[in-house]
Amino acid sequence: MHIPDGFLNGKTLAITSALSAGGLVVAARQVSRSLPRNKIPLLGLSAAFVFAAQMLNFPVAGGTSGHLLGGVLAAVLLGPGAAAIVLACVLTVQSLLFSDGGVLALGANIFNMSFIGGGGGWVIYRFTRRFLPGLRGRITAVFFAAWLSTILAAMTCAGELSLSGTLSPVVVFPAMLGVHALIGVGEGFITALVILAIARTRPDLLDTESTLSPRKAGWEFLGYGLIVALGLAIFVSPYACSWPDGLDKVAEKFGFDGRATTFIHAWIPDYKLPGISSAGIATAIAGAIGTLLMFAFAWAIGRLLVKHESAETREANSAPDTSRLPQTSPDQ
Repeated sequence: MHIPDGFLNGKTLAITSALSAGGLVVAARQVSRSLPRNKIPLLGLSAAFVFAAQMLNFPVAGGTSGHLLGGVLAAVLLGPGAAAIVLACVLTVQSLLFSDGGVLALGANIFNMSFIGGGGGWVIYRFTRRFLPGLRGRITAVFFAAWLSTILAAMTCAGELSLSGTLSPVVVFPAMLGVHALIGVGEGFITALVILAIARTRPDLLDTESTLSPRKAGWEFLGYGLIVALGLAIFVSPYACSWPDGLDKVAEKFGFDGRATTFIHAWIPDYKLPGISSAGIATAIAGAIGTLLMFAFAWAIGRLLVKHESAETREANSAPDTSRLPQTSPDQ
């Protein structure tokens, strides 16, 4: 759902850019206040995984493909503010380095996927969790929130296209919502599977609402996570579905795909490193470069935003772990 330049008019670009800039300021302040320093590496890992997963287009129907948005996944792990930062980092690198999404449309893409998709999906997840306790309830809530977040992001994109005069609202809304309702099913399954794996191995990383700081992510967990992301980018992305995604398919069907323009020459256009004759190897190397770059970039942003630990976080980190100590009754 990466909007290229040329699909939206100047008014819509200005509005969405202003909303995204304001939202990122709020998100940065939230991260600075509330994100524990020991979760900063998870910013990098989340960005690397989302980037790699977005390269893996999966077939949907009628010659259309979809890919992970990742907003709900990042929000469940890190909270909505940090998720917005993660998605903004991914979308910025995709636009500037890989020509995936327009440079002028970057504000619209961040607004749709970071705030409407990620933030809106997080609100849906938190609300649904009230009625669905336990691990099964958590995974069900994740699936529902991820599915609905895709539809919300598509609805916002359709509204922007309509406001820009690109396509009539009576045409663009049914077209975008119809195909993204199917793409959202894939989004829900992928997000639910990842959260289930984390819940089975490191459930403490999902306690974003706790007043106590979770224990450190650990180099072992980060290493395995980065290896998985690199594995997806190197060994799976060359075989991703080549069909156009939901937005591209709608643009192709209704004849406004020719309006797409490019304002900068990307270093690695279309996720293929130039100068390599094999398309598969070119994609694999591009994916590896992007994954490692995202890991470092988002981690660096996190370190810039979270400069000091609060007194509560320091106290929680220095307190001994009593969860494994034998419990005694008051009578003993």
